[in-house]
Amino acid sequence: MHILVLDTIHGAKVIGDSYADAGNVVDVVDVYTGTTPETANNSKNRTYDLIVAPVHLDPDHPILSNRSAPVITHHEAVYRLLGEKLPAPMIEITGARGKTTTAYALAHILSGNGVLHTSSGTFIYPEKNLLWKRSITPASVLAAVKYANQHPGWLVAEISLGVTGAGDLAIITSAEDYSFAAGKKSALKEKIASAKHAKRILVAEGISCENGNVVHIEDIARCNGINCTLELDGNCFVLTNPLFSLPPYRHPLMLAAAAAMMLNVDPTPLNHFNALLGRMSVSREKELIIVDNANSGTNVATTLCAARYARHLAGKSELTLVIGQVKGDGAVCEGFSFDQIISAIENVRPTKVIWVGRIPDPASESYRSAQAIIDAHCTTLDNGRKAAVDKTDKGSIVLAVKTWR
Repeated sequence: MHILVLDTIHGAKVIGDSYADAGNVVDVVDVYTGTTPETANNSKNRTYDLIVAPVHLDPDHPILSNRSAPVITHHEAVYRLLGEKLPAPMIEITGARGKTTTAYALAHILSGNGVLHTSSGTFIYPEKNLLWKRSITPASVLAAVKYANQHPGWLVAEISLGVTGAGDLAIITSAEDYSFAAGKKSALKEKIASAKHAKRILVAEGISCENGNVVHIEDIARCNGINCTLELDGNCFVLTNPLFSLPPYRHPLMLAAAAAMMLNVDPTPLNHFNALLGRMSVSREKELIIVDNANSGTNVATTLCAARYARHLAGKSELTLVIGQVKGDGAVCEGFSFDQIISAIENVRPTKVIWVGRIPDPASESYRSAQAIIDAHCTTLDNGRKAAVDKTDKGSIVLAVKTWR
């Protein structure tokens, strides 16, 4: 076949190479930054048997117009390329919120050899050694599957904007939705649609999914303070962990425990699961409590939760908030807007504010609002943390910078 694969930024070359290795003729085009002008120009006059486009590409993009060839997503292409030799078990995790925490929690439960592939890195278990740091685009699953097969062992893979459906279980971690692909698609609908091949599906509360073998978390799990009770297929577990009292952890831990039960694995190791770096992890410096919640999922809600947690731990109302979005960083599809950052600041009501990363246009209303409340401006999270420690005498510090970690 002659195949056109679009979007080199998000894995088109990896997918294209895999198709080429299988004996196909492949053209790979960068549709966002124009680094493949000759191939892009030639593709306009070529006839293809198949076109592979990222799910976030504008469906009305010129390169897709007047084409008779079928168009599939990167997720679907990876599903087809993976074939039948897969890790056992293989779990795919997607969602607007809680993907990474769910993935780490599930890896904490599973025993033996395995590979954990997340936005913070890809790790070999049980050693927990870093293998590499790559994006969580669908194309990255190809290398993770290959490595997991070589050991062999299980695979837990975090994937953006959907799953391939190739594994034993697909998890959608959040009902949160937003528009993308030039505002023409619903992120949640696309994630649900991507799971069409999945053998079993586990979804967070509030997700309407009518796929065949779907389990809704609200039907099998309930939390009360630091305790969580799960009942499925005649089995019952009561888990106890202080993290169940924190919303950013409660839902991912519930999903990880439910996933384990669906895989006939004992979920009780979650009783000893600890907070992850950048996800409500706690440290102390200069007699200050520092709650680190700087990650790719940071938003207003998680910032408010982190502030409540920090004040509770410190026993004082004084709080320095380090907040913002590192320039060129943060989540690919949903950012941390200036209005959202200012809203978080107004709701937290910190003693001091350290703004990190890009700032509003000086002529904007957002800039005027920000100027009145900023005590310092830094370009990186590390510099923001240092500035906060220098400027804070008592109480706590919350790191709420949206950034990949």
